[in-house]
Amino acid sequence: MAQHTVTLIPGDGIGPETSSAMQRVLEAAGAEIEWEIAEAGAHLMEEHGTPLPQSTLDAVKRNKVAIKGPVTTPVGSGFRSVNVALRKAFDLYVNLRPNISIEGAGGRYNDVDLVIVRENTEDLYAGIEFEQGSSEAAELIEFCASHDAGTIREDAGISVKPISITGSRNIVKYAFEYAIAQGRKKVTAVHKANIMKHSDGLFLRVAREVAKEYEGRIEFEDKIVDAFCMNMVIDPSRFDVVVLPNLYGDIASDLCAGLVGGLGIAPGANIGKEYAIFEAVHGSAPDIAGQNKANPTAEILSACMMLDYLGEQECAERIRSAVRAVYAEGEHLTGDIRWATGSSKPACSTTEFTDALIAAL
Repeated sequence: MAQHTVTLIPGDGIGPETSSAMQRVLEAAGAEIEWEIAEAGAHLMEEHGTPLPQSTLDAVKRNKVAIKGPVTTPVGSGFRSVNVALRKAFDLYVNLRPNISIEGAGGRYNDVDLVIVRENTEDLYAGIEFEQGSSEAAELIEFCASHDAGTIREDAGISVKPISITGSRNIVKYAFEYAIAQGRKKVTAVHKANIMKHSDGLFLRVAREVAKEYEGRIEFEDKIVDAFCMNMVIDPSRFDVVVLPNLYGDIASDLCAGLVGGLGIAPGANIGKEYAIFEAVHGSAPDIAGQNKANPTAEILSACMMLDYLGEQECAERIRSAVRAVYAEGEHLTGDIRWATGSSKPACSTTEFTDALIAAL
């Protein structure tokens, strides 16, 4: 196995604990990773004035591949999100969220196997906003009124929803190429084009154009987002690869995680043309930080996605198999999974879970 240099951003809260568990598992599985540690999180605000210092951005740029633990966004700091900042800094236009049932994880279904492909750079997440009462908001309200674009109340805050041909084509094409590479059969584009005709309507038009390029190789369908959510809850097995604009993708990916057991087992990746950052998508859980209670599964499975990206699929699959074995056996599971499954067995610690996973390798 080739050696790879990867930037590790442990984060804060439970991030250092889950990151440490992930490192132990990868080492035990034989992954030859050289880690360059970089910091991000609320604890850096006093020293750096930002939760994402330039040195961390430089480390990611140097190594091109990173994995991070959860990071707390400081309240009232004016800094929106470390995750959003990283995606913008490295043009990580794909957010990839696989959702696969794991026996023993407390999922509502036992046959979920679908992937959310979320556009990561535009839509309402672009952060183009005008504060209520600002002169800019008043100017935009007047502009809309003078162009018969609709009436906006004078006391409104305003967010702008940009969706481009470029962004839509990039993400839909990625979804089709991913489906082909992974041997999947169908891509579903999710939208609200019946109402937002010039943003979601554009996304749908581009999706249909891209779908024609793959006709005969990958099945294509589109779903209005509210109908999609209903169908997802009724029967998630009808979906395979699902591609969505940014905000819908954010919501749908957590919905899908709930179907298979929750964010504690949900891996994620942010991928661009040159850089990739893998991450557990759950919160930093400061209330249990330092107590050896955190579930590191999401971080470990995110590392498996990273190994896939690095061309180390065999090592990644060994770890995934060990995860499935530990959950199916059911003796060494953390408190969140005990709660999700309604089990009366005592919860194990982060260390005990990690030890069991290493033993299963």
